[in-house]
Amino acid sequence: MFMAEFKLRYGSMKWYVRRIVEAETFEEAKELAERYVKAINKGEVKWELNDIYEVDKPLTITKEMVEKLEKA
Repeated sequence: MFMAEFKLRYGSMKWYVRRIVEAETFEEAKELAERYVKAINKGEVKWELNDIYEVDKPLTITKEMVEKLEKA
C-alpha cells in the first residue's frame, strides 16, 4: 500500500493533501497518482504530485513515525 502526497495551489495559497493509493508496486502507485492529478485538475485548484510513500499503517500516527519526522 502506498500514500501519495499532493501539493494543491489556489492563487497564492498552497497546502498538502495525502491519499491512499492501492497498488502492488511503487511504479504502479506513481502512475495511478499521476493519472489522478491529470483527471482531477479541472477546477481552479491546481494539483501536483509531490511524493509517494510506501506505508504499512496509513494515516496512523505512531511514536516511531513522530521520532522519524523529528529527525528529518
